[in-house]
Amino acid sequence: MSEIENVVSEVKESKNFIEQIIDKDLAEGVYDTVHTRFPPEPNGYLHIGHAKAILVNYMLAQKYGGKFNMRFDDTNPTKEDIEFVESIKADVQWLGADYEDRLFFASDYFGEMYDAAVKLIKKGKAYVSDLSAEQIKEYRGTFTEAGKEDPSSTRSIEENLQLFKEMKEGKYADGEKVLRARIDMTSPNINMRDPVIYRVAHMTHHNTGDKWCIYPMYDFAHPIEDAIEGITHSICTLEFEDHRPLYDWVVRELEYPNPPKQIEQAKMYLKNVVTGKRYIKKLVQEGIVDGWDDPRLVSISALRRRGFTPESIRMFVEMCGVSKAHSIADYAALEYCIREDLKAKAPRYMAILDPVKLVIDNYPEGQTEMLEAVNNPENEALGTRQLPFGKELYIERDDFMEEPPKKYFRMFPGNEVRLMNAYFVTCTGCVKDENGNVTEVHCTYDPASKGGNSPDGRKVKGTIHWVAAEQAVKAEVRLYENIIDEEKGVYNEDGSLNLNPNSLTVLKECYLEPAFAGAKAYDSFQFVRQGFFCVDAKDSTEDSLVFNRIVSLKSSYVLPKA
Repeated sequence: MSEIENVVSEVKESKNFIEQIIDKDLAEGVYDTVHTRFPPEPNGYLHIGHAKAILVNYMLAQKYGGKFNMRFDDTNPTKEDIEFVESIKADVQWLGADYEDRLFFASDYFGEMYDAAVKLIKKGKAYVSDLSAEQIKEYRGTFTEAGKEDPSSTRSIEENLQLFKEMKEGKYADGEKVLRARIDMTSPNINMRDPVIYRVAHMTHHNTGDKWCIYPMYDFAHPIEDAIEGITHSICTLEFEDHRPLYDWVVRELEYPNPPKQIEQAKMYLKNVVTGKRYIKKLVQEGIVDGWDDPRLVSISALRRRGFTPESIRMFVEMCGVSKAHSIADYAALEYCIREDLKAKAPRYMAILDPVKLVIDNYPEGQTEMLEAVNNPENEALGTRQLPFGKELYIERDDFMEEPPKKYFRMFPGNEVRLMNAYFVTCTGCVKDENGNVTEVHCTYDPASKGGNSPDGRKVKGTIHWVAAEQAVKAEVRLYENIIDEEKGVYNEDGSLNLNPNSLTVLKECYLEPAFAGAKAYDSFQFVRQGFFCVDAKDSTEDSLVFNRIVSLKSSYVLPKA
């Protein structure tokens, strides 16, 4: 068991505070099952923080043999779009949170929500207000001053029912009237000071079209959705802690049996990343990134395109754990997880990113031979492959130096090195162009050292990788760094982003061994001595391969003690 598996195992064995609450509820008979949900608003793309919400809810349902719902909280047509609905569905499915036939939309319950509002009016617990949004804010008071009663709060039940019906029928303009819950204008919790629960909005909804011109507010709709679906534990983030009394008030006043319980957990933050929709939208609009799935971002679609796996993200979420305390994880921890996941999964092939030609002067002209290579030394099941080898190869430019420093063990005139899986070769010199740039490196090989071992037992200190020039597959390779300049932090004093000008390097003249031919979107590989790479799903084609670097091989990240 690896170090990271030990940490994840210990996290699983010790129950978090949510599991302790669930255990208590089940033991006391509050609920006889566990039913969770992931309720995104379809107003943008999901990011790494949402992955935690998805997986925590899904894994809780799995652990307790319960149910998991996928529900779109689509109660605000001013910001929502079917594009976001489809992208969110793809993200959730990719992460492995299987909701089977349990896909729901809050908008499917608009009828029940309207009836619930009518019920509150009939109980004297809601009224139609004529105040504007600015006036409502003014009447609400402050953290130190109580609110003032709405002049409309004295209306009769009959008048409120008629006005609410007229709101539904489209008689009033946007903002002209709202429906407020009647709770307590003196409450120390501002959320309980007669919150707005319905507003007029003459907007076309992506799901219901123009059927409705009034829409419920989130704090009113969400507990109703949970109650209708039989959710037992409604997991949300800490900013909703002050909203919990209103959540409980709604399900209590509407008299739902076995009402759901809201539980708040801390969000998952990553250091030096951009998650704000406003900032990402600007990056997209200005062409700094090529979309919401640009591999430099941490939207789930961007992580998928870059080459992160669902298993690596799940591992990361489990490492971060569940708590009430805010914490900020290092991006290097996420990189650590993808290395751990891919090191035994990904084939290890050779790719030359900055090529210079290597000519073996004493190798037979026109001859090509096939050499056997192991696909991954850590996973025998991946088998072996045949490598073509000939007189002309490509090697990395920095694997040759005409005048090397001390402790440089790669190619230089007079030095012998091992070509991986092939032969010992001795560098004899190089050829340069008129500007002094090396265009060819020349060497001789020892035919008796086939397989990379000398029969006389002599040792070499350097081993380099290579690709046969004649059979090489040409490809584009993209090297990514953090889009944020980590030394300066995410934001400038004026609120703009501190962008890293070197966040993307595009290498057009890369040569890969023929085993890469036929690689498909999202296929992952380890480029020997380079890092882990993934076939780009947007720009790569069968005839023109494009690879994204997922992560380098080396890491400075130190796994924390459990």
